[in-house]
Amino acid sequence: MLKQRTLKTLTRAVGMGLHSGQRVEISLRPAPPDTGIVFRRVDLPEPVDIPVTALAVSDTRMASTISTGDVKVHTVEHLMSACAGLGVDNLYVDITAEEVPILDGSAASFVFLLQSAGIELQDAPKRFVRVLAPVEVRQGEGDNVKWARLEPYHGYRLSFEIDFSHPAVDSTGQSVLFDMSTGSYSRDIARARTFGFTKDVEMMRANGLALGGGLDNAIVMDDYKVLNAGGLRYDDEFVKHKILDAMGDLYILGKPLLASYSAFRSGHALNNLLLRELLNHPEAWDVVTFENEKQAPAGFSQLARAW
Repeated sequence: MLKQRTLKTLTRAVGMGLHSGQRVEISLRPAPPDTGIVFRRVDLPEPVDIPVTALAVSDTRMASTISTGDVKVHTVEHLMSACAGLGVDNLYVDITAEEVPILDGSAASFVFLLQSAGIELQDAPKRFVRVLAPVEVRQGEGDNVKWARLEPYHGYRLSFEIDFSHPAVDSTGQSVLFDMSTGSYSRDIARARTFGFTKDVEMMRANGLALGGGLDNAIVMDDYKVLNAGGLRYDDEFVKHKILDAMGDLYILGKPLLASYSAFRSGHALNNLLLRELLNHPEAWDVVTFENEKQAPAGFSQLARAW
């Protein structure tokens, strides 16, 4: 049986919210089978649980925000991406503020935290959402078109193409294909950092965003070049970060996907619309388990190697 996974022990980190600039503590704790991933705001007089689901997403400006009532957690996608990449099914995330810490701007720190705590198999079958028919969402026309699509695939594969018309971005890889069966999430995707442009920072900060952003947790560019002294971590770091984000956004579904995802200029909003479109077509998906691990797609049965 291909089993669900949680952590062996608790692990903690302290950091700053990318958009809020607030100091925040986060604790990742083991959770029982079939719990899913649950964020818990422990800074409130009465702690509030926010289970991760596609319908819990309440804001997608610059990040993915989940909420229940008026209680929110912003910027969940990098931690969710790390959970997707390592196959973590069940987790409690205790958090002391409204935003997940940005740490180094990638998912690598979350991968390190999860692997340091250790991944434990649980006595319950891992449940996948298997896509049975294509589902697509599109916005805009002509030069402004963007789209995202899910198609049937025995495994999990993501392809993404970007188009920023910026010299620093255009000189790098514009498209990438990542397949969980042949690639290593920790090596190939997790270290790709979020990125932004100096011309946008003033506007974002006027709107209360990017208050905690800087060269230590993002790739920053002026009109021509990357300003970070160390340059890029991957030759195609920009588009790989879009894959990282997509993996996090799609894992908000609550279960791992068996599907091929492809996208052109997509982002948090379109990724969530894609999940909602999938859920609106119950004939386009089902939930499956694998009693025999050998029948599961490659890349899902092995535990991730230690960091």
